[in-house]
Amino acid sequence: MSLHIIRSTERALTSTAWLTSRHGFSFGDHYDPTDTHHGVLLVHNDETVAPGQGFDTHPHRETEIVTWVLSGSLVHQDSQGHSGVIYPGLAQRMSAGTGILHSERNDDAEHDAPAHYLQMWLLPDESGAEPGYEQRDVTSELAAGGLLPLASGNRAHDAAIRIGNASATLWVGRLRAGEQVRVPSARFTHLFVAAGSVETAGATLGPADTLRAADLGGTALTALTAAEVLIWAMDSALGE
Repeated sequence: MSLHIIRSTERALTSTAWLTSRHGFSFGDHYDPTDTHHGVLLVHNDETVAPGQGFDTHPHRETEIVTWVLSGSLVHQDSQGHSGVIYPGLAQRMSAGTGILHSERNDDAEHDAPAHYLQMWLLPDESGAEPGYEQRDVTSELAAGGLLPLASGNRAHDAAIRIGNASATLWVGRLRAGEQVRVPSARFTHLFVAAGSVETAGATLGPADTLRAADLGGTALTALTAAEVLIWAMDSALGE
């Protein structure tokens, strides 16, 4: 078993007057040729956007993008006619396909607070597909405890939303203090602690800490406090 732990303070940081973005891999001006992906996961940004600010309309191509809001809310609009407010407990997937324009802004007038969210990117299995969009509220499912398959391209999992990469599944859990789950089996594991603290594979992880591993499936994960975790379980590496 090979473990690589990245503490929250070790993530590369992009900071502007309205944005704080901590990067899980090389991104933008932060480039490290030895740290470009894990499995098929290319981007894992932990972002906070100030009220009334955000990303104006910009393009994406051939990318599967999953957004998970931790607090506050984001207003999404795209060139395919989709629009709405993304909030905690609502999973969102945007498949850029042959090309899509979209904006993400903290413009929800009812919530004058920062928007804190994770944005995660993967490549699709096949290029040239039509752009697509999907969202689903999973608040009640999360309340049951355990791990929920949030986004997956593997039809063996009854995931809340579907992505166009059959080797990858994103699991999420809101765990009670003392609750124990098993890390899903996969060749590559990317575990992120969104809140609280957990223990797994002999390591203690706190808020915004990351654990990357190979062959971690079946390992016990225990919530030391109330915690929220996101686990990418992937059976392929980039380029396979």
